[in-house]
Amino acid sequence: MTTGILATETWSAAPDHAVAACWRGQHDHAVVLAAGAKVLVAGGADAAGAGLRQSAVYDVALNTWSPTAQLGTARQLHALAVLPDGAVLATGGTSTAAGTPLTTAEVFDPASNTWQATAHDLVTGRFGHSATTLSTGRVLVAGGSGPRAGGGVVALRSAELFNPADGTWEAVGHDMADARTGHTAIPLQNGQKVLVCGGSVPVGAGGEADLAFCELYDTATGTWTPTGSMAHARAAHSATALTATTVLVAGGRAPGATGDGFDPFARATAEVYDLATGTWHAVAAMPAGRAFHRAVALGPGTVLVVGGADHVDNETGYRGALRFSAGAWTPYAGLAEGRWAFAAASSGSKVLVAGGVTRTGLAAAAGPVELTATAERSGT
Repeated sequence: MTTGILATETWSAAPDHAVAACWRGQHDHAVVLAAGAKVLVAGGADAAGAGLRQSAVYDVALNTWSPTAQLGTARQLHALAVLPDGAVLATGGTSTAAGTPLTTAEVFDPASNTWQATAHDLVTGRFGHSATTLSTGRVLVAGGSGPRAGGGVVALRSAELFNPADGTWEAVGHDMADARTGHTAIPLQNGQKVLVCGGSVPVGAGGEADLAFCELYDTATGTWTPTGSMAHARAAHSATALTATTVLVAGGRAPGATGDGFDPFARATAEVYDLATGTWHAVAAMPAGRAFHRAVALGPGTVLVVGGADHVDNETGYRGALRFSAGAWTPYAGLAEGRWAFAAASSGSKVLVAGGVTRTGLAAAAGPVELTATAERSGT
């Protein structure tokens, strides 16, 4: 939700977020509230990998954070979606590093700054899923990691719908064509359709295979249809609507083993999906690869990509930012502090970034993960 293009290419310090935290999911970190001048950041994980209950609202005009009531349940890898009345739905996730999927959901009321559990739980517990508000006012929750019979978790093909009118959940009669977790989901044509792309599925002993497969959910029919596949398998990538019918995807984590060896570097490639043809076409690649970055729309056809990392096992977060417009990338002012897996949102002419991982693994001097509570915003 945004209007206009950034007036200046600078970043300035904003007050710190309530706690040092990171958000490793695609849909778990921040949403712009319906009025457009405030951003809600909720949940996340601490340096030990435990889920958080912290919740706060950032006021763009005042450059201040207002604490809210805490989430009823600690959540990471959950999904946030703004409801038609301006409330925010938080679904699923996991509270622990062990990754037990949550079935609970709760709603944030901006007027009272409080969270209230929904009347009913999800049909299936899940984390790493997507949540998308449809043209009907219902919320489509799709995929993610869910419970496996006999223990552990598995990528899900299932989807379900939340009805804000009565707080109920209903399983979508048709599953997705492909099980996936950590994917992106973008509403098109004002929520009449939803494009789901990429993500991964567990393979072998703790490994994951990234996906190039994409599919469309049709709100009118309640069905999923496979659509054109991306040229590259992607997870930890970004996906941003350019128009009501086109989507830009960029980056993604290292592909690992390839036909000619092992590739340890995050992807630099980018491509655009066209709903009219159901196909993808390549656009200019970024100057360098990045994953676990954030991308926000600055206006029709313009996207800002911020931060990220190359290989997150032993990595320092990037400060660099890029603007995409008219098929080309141009440099944008860098952050004061490099970060990946952070919260980000665009509201009006401002972009807020908060928290995230600054260093991890061998790059972290004081332990395996270093998080930050700092925040920055574009402009002055």
